[in-house]
Amino acid sequence: MGTRVRFTILYLARFADNFGYVAILTLLPVYVNLLDPSGLVIGLFVAGLAIGRTIAGIPLGWAADRYDKRALLIASLVTSIVAFVLFAFADGSTELIIARTLQGFGSIGAGMITLALVSELAPAGERGTYIGRFNAWRLAAGIVGTLGVGLAYDLFGFGSIYGALVVMHLLALSGLWLYVEADESTVENTAYVDLALNPRIISLSSFRSLYAVSMTLVQTWIPIYAGITVANGGLGLATFAVGTVLAAEKITNMLMQPYTGTLSDKHGRELFILLGGGTYGIVALAVPFTPTLSAIVPGPVTIPMLGILPPVFFVILALNALFGIADSFREPASMAVFADEGTDRGITSSFGIRGLVWRPGAIVAPLIGGYLMSTVGIQWVFFGAFGTALASITLYLGMLTLYRGSVPFRVPYRE
Repeated sequence: MGTRVRFTILYLARFADNFGYVAILTLLPVYVNLLDPSGLVIGLFVAGLAIGRTIAGIPLGWAADRYDKRALLIASLVTSIVAFVLFAFADGSTELIIARTLQGFGSIGAGMITLALVSELAPAGERGTYIGRFNAWRLAAGIVGTLGVGLAYDLFGFGSIYGALVVMHLLALSGLWLYVEADESTVENTAYVDLALNPRIISLSSFRSLYAVSMTLVQTWIPIYAGITVANGGLGLATFAVGTVLAAEKITNMLMQPYTGTLSDKHGRELFILLGGGTYGIVALAVPFTPTLSAIVPGPVTIPMLGILPPVFFVILALNALFGIADSFREPASMAVFADEGTDRGITSSFGIRGLVWRPGAIVAPLIGGYLMSTVGIQWVFFGAFGTALASITLYLGMLTLYRGSVPFRVPYRE
């Protein structure tokens, strides 16, 4: 089976997994409005995904480097299918939290192992390019998911969405089973210790540990802020309009990543990580001022399918598009660093460390966000996102200077 076909199957598996992630995220404000949970329960629901990923990440990374990656990827997709079946029959907050945690078990495998296989297949000096393409498929799933899920819910309800997710995962699983050979590359030693002491990974991990809080706050509370009622501090947009807002971030990110990934191959990873992280924080700072910024936008405007849209819709749409541009600079460069350092040492373990350092922030951030929303208001969630983004790039600059004496802005990776 040709390399091009194997790339396509792996991209398809990642597409299916991220479609599921975005579908649940898009439905979150619907659950909030239907169940009226406390801010803490909202935080637990969001944190459930990160908890599942944290529990499974390290052992799965070790097993994928030692044994057959394809078999473990298939098992991960089966786990996700079970989670979506549970979502379909859940009728309360407890069931949703359990299903969300199980989704985390499946999602960590689908994301980490497909990324490891793509990175192994890609030429060493072009990993940023191939990872950018890989992420473009993931983001395309986000676009289809946010727009399609919002429309499907408005027309048919929850059942159609979870049925489509199960079918999509079954198709990806079948493709892996039929067209992707078993992975024979193995690492006999335990890679985590060597990788955990790698200066380049330590530096980037310091950034990710804080940046995870910022990004989780933004990604979780953007749909909530856009969808909940004005009386509760939100913008009161309809479900399909919320999906459109979420799609804007993924469209800009998808279009930019293949290009920015190539640039990071040529000009060095660190510059793009710092630029993306800093810009993300600045955009987060602007989100609470959406109603004020909307004063300069004419409206309301009537758009087919979306209905009558107030000026705030166009402001939050533009800001979320800017989030996508910012992240397109950071993400392929960051992933390529872990791929560079994990080659011949345990590439899945390297991505396991990448995920592990993200998890504490991803678990804590929803709880912090829920507390801020319940006490001082939803706007402070985005102020917190700005503060942690600023802290993350400051820490990263400090670690780079500590290990290298200067920041290598223009040093490309060469094996």
